Amino acid sequence: MLSYGFMQLALVAAVLVGLTAPTVGVYLVQRRLSLIGDGLGHVALLGVAVGVVTRNDPVVSALLVAVAGTLGVELLRSRRSAGADVALAVLFYGGIAGAVVAVTRAPAGTPANLDAYLFGALTTTTRADLAAFAGMALVVLAGTVGLGRQLFTVALDEEHATAGGLPVLRLNLLLAVVTASTVVLSMRVLGLLLISALMVLPAGCAQLVARSFRSSMVVAVLVGVTVSVTGTVVSFYADTPSGATIVLAAIAVYLLLSVARAAGAGRARPARPTYAVPPGREAPWTPRGAEEMLAP
Repeated sequence: MLSYGFMQLALVAAVLVGLTAPTVGVYLVQRRLSLIGDGLGHVALLGVAVGVVTRNDPVVSALLVAVAGTLGVELLRSRRSAGADVALAVLFYGGIAGAVVAVTRAPAGTPANLDAYLFGALTTTTRADLAAFAGMALVVLAGTVGLGRQLFTVALDEEHATAGGLPVLRLNLLLAVVTASTVVLSMRVLGLLLISALMVLPAGCAQLVARSFRSSMVVAVLVGVTVSVTGTVVSFYADTPSGATIVLAAIAVYLLLSVARAAGAGRARPARPTYAVPPGREAPWTPRGAEEMLAP
């Protein structure tokens, strides 16, 4: 398998996505925004369609549209208005509807097949794609890991984070941007319809076994990389779509951990999946409290 150049590139791309997506997912799951990646996939598809129709780079146009869409989502969410849910639905479904219409209006001779972006085309990854993926992965990791303490505090309780002096809106907008970047980074590997799975499932696996936020991040990344590589290898030998195979591998791990936890519930101490502050401890936005909550 490794004797094929396209598989070498595919494995590296899979590792980058498996490493990056779960670091975003742990914050989304904690904030109960697990399906935001799916909605942004619809928005990013409009960017892909615009890029295809105008014969520009679909990755660049998808990134621009996804970032604009996710900033709009975050601003709507921060206002907590009664019509925010409807507005989000309009944004998400308008994205996919706009993409379909845009593709039908493509000039004759334009290669307007969106299947590779909808369902992934990992084995078509080029060296140029890989360089772009690596750059986006570094940006995402710089945000999710470098600002992990602040993002975690905001994800846990925005009101107390505000009281503690953190720039909550700016941190939320930063998380929105890195989420959009992860969606675009993952679309060639998993496809826009399956992106959310690699954000959410490894984070869900981590919540089943981890006892702190820091260990949850580590477990989620390990699961993400493992299922990405495993799914890519299996798809090569089984001749199955790589994106769908990776997601099925992630589901299998989640189900196995769920069964193991249920079987050992009476013998082992249960994990604290919501990272609630135990009685008597300081709130997590203080230095001492943050250290306790982020301890391994």
